[in-house]
Amino acid sequence: MSEALLVLDKVVKRFGEHTAVDGVDLQISKGEFLAIMGPSGCGKTTTLRMIAGLEQPSAGEIRLNGTRMNELKPWQRDTPLVWQNLALFPHLSVLKNVEFGLKMRNVAARERRERSMNWLERMGLAEYAGRNIAQLSGGERQRVAIARALVTEPEILLLDEPLSALDAHLRVRMQSEITQLQKQLGITFAYVTHNQSEAFAMASRVAIMNGGLIQQIGSPREVYRAPANHFVAEFVGSNNILSGTVTALEGGQVTVQTAWGSFNAPTPEPAPKTGDALELVVSADLVAVSDSAGAEGNVLSGELISEEFIGSIITLYIDIGDGIVFRAQKQQHELDALDYSSGRKLFASWRPEHTYVLPQI
Repeated sequence: MSEALLVLDKVVKRFGEHTAVDGVDLQISKGEFLAIMGPSGCGKTTTLRMIAGLEQPSAGEIRLNGTRMNELKPWQRDTPLVWQNLALFPHLSVLKNVEFGLKMRNVAARERRERSMNWLERMGLAEYAGRNIAQLSGGERQRVAIARALVTEPEILLLDEPLSALDAHLRVRMQSEITQLQKQLGITFAYVTHNQSEAFAMASRVAIMNGGLIQQIGSPREVYRAPANHFVAEFVGSNNILSGTVTALEGGQVTVQTAWGSFNAPTPEPAPKTGDALELVVSADLVAVSDSAGAEGNVLSGELISEEFIGSIITLYIDIGDGIVFRAQKQQHELDALDYSSGRKLFASWRPEHTYVLPQI
């Protein structure tokens, strides 16, 4: 990892008796695009607000370029925040909105205009400089908010669910625009979202939060394929989790007996012992589905209870008993020859090497 630009050192935030952030340790490198993701109430937005100076830590330290930031006011630090609701000034023109931060820094009027127009041109908004904010589309307003934040040339830009109010098509387009902008500028981005596809598509690293703690941090692929614990495995992706007991270790594989059968997986490090309880994770996109029992590898069966159609992808929900629904996610063309009507018995199978063993905690 390159040199750390921003460091959170055992940062805590309490609101009365409620602990919203509970000892977060985090380093964000220069030029990095970090996404912070988690369910509502996990502490991700509170963490971003502390970095921005809108909340003061109850304990711990926040450092930017080695300088302690805890007591600095928002306007005294170089950490602009793009809000979820954008917080643009409706009574000001597009140009005046972008100029605002420079005006607060006492930048001369001519320089303010030149720098602001430069950023409007880079965002493809120069022709809208004199327009009222109400005359812009959602995507155009989004770009104005980003230009207003970047015109001060910060080292780090904070974004709090900035795409949540956009429609699906525009959201995907803005994801691409923001990602390309970050790469071109080399500015560090810290991006809070609850949207998994958004985080994985844009960020170089993803931090998963829950209960005020960072549960895992890593590349999107690492977090998706190798979840650190049960929470991450449930929260990320479309994972199936099977609990069981180790019955054998042989040939680099561990055999785990579950209520739905005996399954093999690569032996994790450190190696478990016979009789240990383990949890196996099987990603839905690695599961094959058949209407016969002839599949090789790990196989279980159940009754198809429903399907979810999302364009070319279909997720099958299979009741395997004991209140567990097993998911298989396939391309439409992979299921063309299969009768997957509701109530039909299906066999789900996957290769042992595609089984991930959750770390023992």
